[in-house]
Amino acid sequence: MTVLSSENVLRPGASGLKPRLVRMGMSAVPTVFRLLRRFYPIAKFGSLCVVTLHDDVREVFGTDAIFRAPYKANLDIITGNQPFFLGMDRTADYDTQVACMQQVILPSDLPRIAADAESQATEIVSQSNGRVEVVDQLVRRVTFDVLARYFGISEPEVGRLDVWATRLFEFQFTGSPNDKALMREVSEIAPAFRAHIDHEIARRKEIMAADDRDDVMARCLKHQNAGDTVYTDEMIRTSILCMVVGGPPQPPMVVPQAIEQLLRRPDAWKAACAAAEKSDDDRLWKILREAMRFDPLAPGLPRTATQAWTIAKGTKRAREVSEGNTVIAAFASAMMDERRVADPGRFDANRPDRDYLHFGHGLHECFGRHINRAMLHRIIKPLLRQPNVRRAAGAEGHLRKNGAFAERLVVEFG
Repeated sequence: MTVLSSENVLRPGASGLKPRLVRMGMSAVPTVFRLLRRFYPIAKFGSLCVVTLHDDVREVFGTDAIFRAPYKANLDIITGNQPFFLGMDRTADYDTQVACMQQVILPSDLPRIAADAESQATEIVSQSNGRVEVVDQLVRRVTFDVLARYFGISEPEVGRLDVWATRLFEFQFTGSPNDKALMREVSEIAPAFRAHIDHEIARRKEIMAADDRDDVMARCLKHQNAGDTVYTDEMIRTSILCMVVGGPPQPPMVVPQAIEQLLRRPDAWKAACAAAEKSDDDRLWKILREAMRFDPLAPGLPRTATQAWTIAKGTKRAREVSEGNTVIAAFASAMMDERRVADPGRFDANRPDRDYLHFGHGLHECFGRHINRAMLHRIIKPLLRQPNVRRAAGAEGHLRKNGAFAERLVVEFG
């Protein structure tokens, strides 16, 4: 049971030559993408195809009947073979599940989520004595607390939601059955997580008449109680499980990365602090979104070709992929494509929405993108409002990563 009770959100980073090579490889990705965009924009390496231009990445994301999201196999392990729309093609079941979630996750909730995030972040910053560790102390703590309350899920008696969700997030999007260490953890965490939510559902049913909470679980149970047969216990458990696994692990990755990018650009950092001081939330969001463009969640997302298809048909760069090929839609590269993004190396917070592909595009565009839009900048706003906010001295004042995950970044103020 050591995995279930682990306090380490991220798996321990390896030491030695291999992780150094990984870091060097990741740092070279922008240069590789720049060369591919210019000389080999749809690059084929055997059965792997890397798509780097803005238009072509949108084509791959938007042609979901041809380019299928390859998430179902890992998702089935997490959910115990219960269906969830992230692993589905566009079917009637997909539409039904999405519609059910849209009935309980409402646009009118966004102001409340944003205010809750800012309030908790303000409390953390006010108690920090002028020194904040951004990744875990601020962003991860606020994100998981706020969204756990919103979805209606409490901390388990043994273990931590942020540890469980982050491990399962890693498995869902990058994991392989060949990673035996991760598979051992997943085989313990996934059933424990499902059992925890089942327990929460049963407990909430018992107190439903006297419980005035208005969270996602309560709304699902009200639909069930009203006779809506789609809202089974299994459907409620699977939906909340997948929302917690797919959503809260993202902000502790992208927000610290964005702060690192702002700190590298003194003018952009000053603009962000000024927007926070004026409580200009729209301006602060645009600055944060632009910073995320320089180091997004991932270099790209995989898709699997369901049949032969010619990408960018009718152009000189057109290239055919075969059925079964893996296609990487390199959205990090697409957001640096000078054919569609004006002067992409320049920091410009006034770019049009179309320039950004942070949350994907098409059928599997991130379901929680509106929640991210509402809360990410509100988490860092209280920190940026502090006087003389700056990097901490030394190495801890620069973002450290553990693989794809942001691990530590310390900021000081006052």
